[in-house]
Amino acid sequence: MGSELQQLVESIRDYAGLTRKQPIREVFEKLVNQQYGPQLPNWGDDTAVIPWRDEYLLFAADGMMSGLLLNEPYAAGKAAVMVTVNDIYAMGGRPIGMVNVMASGDDDQRAAIVEGIAKGCRKLCVPMLGGHLHPDAPPSSPALSVAILGSARKPLRSHLAAAGDNLVLAVDTDGRRGCKSVVSWDANSGKTSEQLLHRLEALPIIAEQELAFAAKDISNAGIIGTTAIMMENSGKGAVIDMDAVPLPADIPLADWIRCFQSFGFILSVAPEKTNRVLDIFAQRHIRAAVIGTVTDTPLVTLRLGGDTQALFDFTRDEITGIRFTPE
Repeated sequence: MGSELQQLVESIRDYAGLTRKQPIREVFEKLVNQQYGPQLPNWGDDTAVIPWRDEYLLFAADGMMSGLLLNEPYAAGKAAVMVTVNDIYAMGGRPIGMVNVMASGDDDQRAAIVEGIAKGCRKLCVPMLGGHLHPDAPPSSPALSVAILGSARKPLRSHLAAAGDNLVLAVDTDGRRGCKSVVSWDANSGKTSEQLLHRLEALPIIAEQELAFAAKDISNAGIIGTTAIMMENSGKGAVIDMDAVPLPADIPLADWIRCFQSFGFILSVAPEKTNRVLDIFAQRHIRAAVIGTVTDTPLVTLRLGGDTQALFDFTRDEITGIRFTPE
């Protein structure tokens, strides 16, 4: 049997939450990487970034996995709101409103999805402004997508990690395992809207004070997978210290680093600004820690105890295949 680190590396590389992102490059090159409007070039951002007057509009969409909709329709409705709201905050912005497209021909299934959406909107204080319904979809094939609009004064980006930066992971370990259909961590249930928004407000504060320029929310790729994607987007690499990752009690590291986080963000922060960023999260009862450093070499390396092993070598590996190319 290989070492613990070897097993972690294999579990990350083979994790469906990460491998399912491989087709993104083809779609990106055909659709997104076309400059027909005023939007800023997108190198893996969680939202589109559109200059608007003296700030930026942020525009994003997400779709729920069919297994979650079938098995946990109420949770899927809540998650549809949460993931899109997190995308806006990950960019240093604040939400304005959402619309949705739903397909469900089963009354009970549709009612559960709608109630979940309503709960998510109330909890995160973002209005659902409209959408479109397909009420004749087979119960075995429900679908739900949500689009969101937000704004930011100084957006955080996915491709601006700089060599020498610290990688700051901010997570709320005060939670519990989430949905049964996906590997997730629920740190939202049991908290008030005021508490949730107070946590999220850390991101636009960090952006507006120019304490960081690069960030991503922890997606279904998990903590290490999302960090690796930011390095790929930035054309950089990283050395990640697995012993430094904040970890809740009673959950193995291998499970934790693959969890989709209801509150989780990775930021690339200059060393001289790191303590201020850590303080902002600490004031909001969020566990934040430096888990690694950004390197010029496009190689993501993990350390655990005295062991070191390469995770991704972007000279030959791809996750999304989206990499910043300076003009």
